[in-house]
Amino acid sequence: MTDIDLKSADAIRVLSIDAVTNAKSGHPGMPLGASTIIYTIFKYYLRFDPSDPKWIFRDRFVLSSGHASAMLYSTLHLFGYDLKIEELKAFRKIGSITPGHPEYGHTSGVEATTGPLGQGIGMAVGMAWAERYLAKNFNKSDCSVFNGRIFALCGDGDMMEGISYEAGSLAGHLGLGNLVLVYDSNNITIEGKTDLAFSEDVGMRFKAFGWNVISVDDGFDIDKIRKGLDSALAQNERPSFVIVKTKIGYKSPKEGSNKVHGEPLSDEEVDETRKSLGWEYKERFYVPDDIRKNFMTVVEEKKKQRKDYDKRLDYYRSSYPSDYERMIRWLEGRFDIGDIDLKDLKPLATREYSHIIINELSKSVENIVSGSADLAPSTKTNIVSDEKKNIHFGIREHAMGAFVNGVSLYGMIKPFCSTFLVFSDYMRPSIRLAALMNISPVFIFTHDSIAVGEDGPTHEPVEHIMSLRLIPNLYVIRPAGFYETLMAFKFALKSKKPVALILTRQKVSPLVEYKDITVKNFSYGAYNVIEHGSPDMIIAATGSEVDLAISVSKELLNENIKANVVSLPSVEMMKENGENYIRKIFPLNVKKFVIEAGRTCGWSDIIGDRVYSFGVDNFGYSGNEKDVYKKFGLTVADIKSKIKEIING
Repeated sequence: MTDIDLKSADAIRVLSIDAVTNAKSGHPGMPLGASTIIYTIFKYYLRFDPSDPKWIFRDRFVLSSGHASAMLYSTLHLFGYDLKIEELKAFRKIGSITPGHPEYGHTSGVEATTGPLGQGIGMAVGMAWAERYLAKNFNKSDCSVFNGRIFALCGDGDMMEGISYEAGSLAGHLGLGNLVLVYDSNNITIEGKTDLAFSEDVGMRFKAFGWNVISVDDGFDIDKIRKGLDSALAQNERPSFVIVKTKIGYKSPKEGSNKVHGEPLSDEEVDETRKSLGWEYKERFYVPDDIRKNFMTVVEEKKKQRKDYDKRLDYYRSSYPSDYERMIRWLEGRFDIGDIDLKDLKPLATREYSHIIINELSKSVENIVSGSADLAPSTKTNIVSDEKKNIHFGIREHAMGAFVNGVSLYGMIKPFCSTFLVFSDYMRPSIRLAALMNISPVFIFTHDSIAVGEDGPTHEPVEHIMSLRLIPNLYVIRPAGFYETLMAFKFALKSKKPVALILTRQKVSPLVEYKDITVKNFSYGAYNVIEHGSPDMIIAATGSEVDLAISVSKELLNENIKANVVSLPSVEMMKENGENYIRKIFPLNVKKFVIEAGRTCGWSDIIGDRVYSFGVDNFGYSGNEKDVYKKFGLTVADIKSKIKEIING
């Protein structure tokens, strides 16, 4: 442990508290306590190139405790990432690249959006799995190109979150020896000492998960931290959990107090902290040249490592040209999705159509992987041709969501995951983060309505579809029939944003007669399936209710009532086509009737004036699916009667 190392770790501390105090907002406690840890990881272990932060062969560092963002930003600044000192001065201000919690895609070097505690652990597990999966697909006995490691830094709050249990258990089961989770153990949370609410032996918990557990008794001693990390990396059969004892608010007047967790230090307290650290420079945001030189020396070493790695890649390219080309194809997502045109299509659930489609598409789109929270026989998402493409998450929905986010963040792999729609609430924070990060996992939610039937209201989603539509930047697609389901999958494969596919349990018509209309118009998100010149009514429907709407329209026509039918698989896709398109499909002067087997609130905001919506605004029943639909009036006769009342009213 050299003096320059200690000063460099202190430089991260000082910049962090300067940023927080200058912003008059933020969390100084963990940066003061954990800066030695992050410095040690970056200098001695992490493979990175700050001039190419997206280099696919880099190691990953995830700050699960996102409230310590000032520490991460200071570290990235000092190690040469594109983050100027002015950005630290603009910490937590609109327009800066240093928001209150780290945001992926917003700040160079930030590997994941974190802040909701525990999410970073789940994403790190997904990244570690992705690295291992790519290694199995591309590494050769004489040339290992995927050999990276995933480091994540977490705190006491992360350890209390349920997702840390799910993700920790899964990582141990999978034997992800390339994952190192470092636990900044300072025994303090916002309300006070952790023993107010948390008294378990966390190390024993992770041992029970099957992790390699290591303890470091002094988080301010670089040599001891290195010894712990060396021990972690000496084996690769199990993930490692390194418990590092620290003090929150180290060397500040509030050291060891919960008051330093999320309250900025005053200017006077910042000065006292500098003095306690032996930091002789009073000027804010100042780091002397000798310390900056140390960081730049490290960066030069990292760039040499990059050049050595590039030589290995050159060898791989020349020795295994077809595998190299395949690797680049995965990296760039260059796949011919192709087409699927089945003969003699029969009525099936859209989850059954989905099973056919994902298995056909996986033959040409090689980088698809698919997993389920112990429901693959029901959600039909298993890939039959290659078991290695299937991920068994167990009953861990929340970790599953974070895991596929991590896989998507890693790159090169297109992850799908599935559960019943009613359980999407168990993974909602992960879905929201996927949308916030603008990444593209695909969430498949089946058993999408009261047609679940006999299992009853605990398993019958009612509010879930409309609730998912409330998440910005998430495509929610509820397809009708075979061809909409096919087009939904094709869209999801190309999408740069997350997609939620909503699929039925019950059989629906394949709607073969509307194939050409569907293929031509699906990308609009809403389109006329049946169209009359001057309609008396426009019936819009999603998913399984499109077939119902078509039947109603045909019945009404027998009574000289002209009703257009609009299939509306995706509100988000429709909105992207603009107000003019929406008004073309849903003219303002025509009455509109929306059918969806879920909550009806929101349709007027989506479609416009003169909207009548028909759906399910209460919990369902346990019974035969057709009886449950009839109980709620979701029948041709009932809807036809309702529409006639509206037209004649």
